[in-house]
Amino acid sequence: MFYTSTRNNSIKITASQAILKGLSDEGGLFVPEEFPKLSVDLETLADMSYKEVAYIVMKDFLSDFTEEELKYCIDNAYDSKFDTEEIAPLVEAEGTYYLELFHGKTIAFKDMALSILPYLLTTAAKKNDFHKEIVILTATSGDTGKAALAGFADVKGTRIMVFYPKGGVSKIQELQMLTQQEKNTCVYGVKGNFDDCQTAVKELFNDEALKKEMDEKGFAFSSANSINIGRLVPQVAYYVYAYAKLVKEDRILPGEKINFCVPTGNFGNILAGFYAKNMGLPINKLICASNENKVLFDFFKTGEYDKNRDFVLTKSPSMDILISSNLERLIYLLMDRDSSKLASLMKSLKENGSYNVKKELEAFNDTFVGEYSDWSDSSKKIHDLYEDTGYVIDTHTAVAAAALDKYVHDTKDHTKTVVVSTASPFKFGPAVMSAIDKKYEGKDALKLLDELSKIANVEKPNAIKEILSLPIKAENVCEIKEMKACLKKELNMNN
Repeated sequence: MFYTSTRNNSIKITASQAILKGLSDEGGLFVPEEFPKLSVDLETLADMSYKEVAYIVMKDFLSDFTEEELKYCIDNAYDSKFDTEEIAPLVEAEGTYYLELFHGKTIAFKDMALSILPYLLTTAAKKNDFHKEIVILTATSGDTGKAALAGFADVKGTRIMVFYPKGGVSKIQELQMLTQQEKNTCVYGVKGNFDDCQTAVKELFNDEALKKEMDEKGFAFSSANSINIGRLVPQVAYYVYAYAKLVKEDRILPGEKINFCVPTGNFGNILAGFYAKNMGLPINKLICASNENKVLFDFFKTGEYDKNRDFVLTKSPSMDILISSNLERLIYLLMDRDSSKLASLMKSLKENGSYNVKKELEAFNDTFVGEYSDWSDSSKKIHDLYEDTGYVIDTHTAVAAAALDKYVHDTKDHTKTVVVSTASPFKFGPAVMSAIDKKYEGKDALKLLDELSKIANVEKPNAIKEILSLPIKAENVCEIKEMKACLKKELNMNN
């Protein structure tokens, strides 16, 4: 399996090389030249553990990794750092299945990929005789940052620097990042929104003078964002696992089509579902659920991607995104893998803030559906689901659950559906608790965690216990234009 760039399809590199680079030199994202097919049938998958499913899914995407290398990465990623024996439990509530992806070290779905990425990256470095110190540069809207910090903490030969929008993440998300203690980790709050952070990080990746200077100092960039194919491929596994689990529990018949509803910001999570469908997983619809920043909802309704709108800070901050980086990988397929057409669209997005692919998007109308819910819808869903079942979901999962209700009402499509549950309710305690009962509004965020544990009948996750006991390492804040200087300072490049 070889990988090419969305913006230059003359490039042809291995999976390990793509993982090492993170982003192509001209700014494109690496994509597989073709989609592999599942090598075992659905009945066989139903009897496999999560690790076994992950290997089956990943081995053909990452074909230059030996069986021993890939199994080493998988075994070390999906171990006791997850606080449930089952890596990704599937919970039924009101006839909908919730795929809980938040039982890892940082209680968000990013753990599913960022637990394995450090192992993939360091293995890739050995395979390619790569001896520079790898600098992981990451922008986060809340969850990727902590998951990346935890994944790369004390990993030999790496440093990680995370930028997040100051004031644009939850209290718990911020504390999770600021209490990371390891010497090879560094966090900066940026005066701007996530799109500002993400754009600036991409510009640093593409800064040729900076890369040359880093090379001379013995450093090389890579990414822990979902722009890295090493983040995307592991996410495909949990879609296949969820389907196999439903087969095993006799909820569906092998080959029966199901829907997935995914709370979506940067488009990486739902894109992994699309990759799973292309591997042969029987998926009917991928319901792309947006919050008030509904740029993707509008895109799937009109075919026009337009980021020229007000940026809204919401109760689901990890989805507060107007530039969905991973959508580029889907648009590349829409353009029949024509990288020149894709590059032209991305240029239009950069210069004009929009592009239109209405005609081409019709090819995917049978797969993707855009829907959205605002806080009024989402908070009501949190409240009603708890009142009716006792099950508590976080604010992002609630966006998807409420959007699913709208979709079913409008289409009468009663296909069995899995809602991809992306974060623990403990990560967004104040918003969750105020949705359940207004009496909790304005209460201290940390004190509410005890009450949440009590009413949900769930023990506080280890990640929460950790931040309550760890000191803040440093509280760095910078302007967007200062990010490059901060990077050079942290790497001691001015000496």
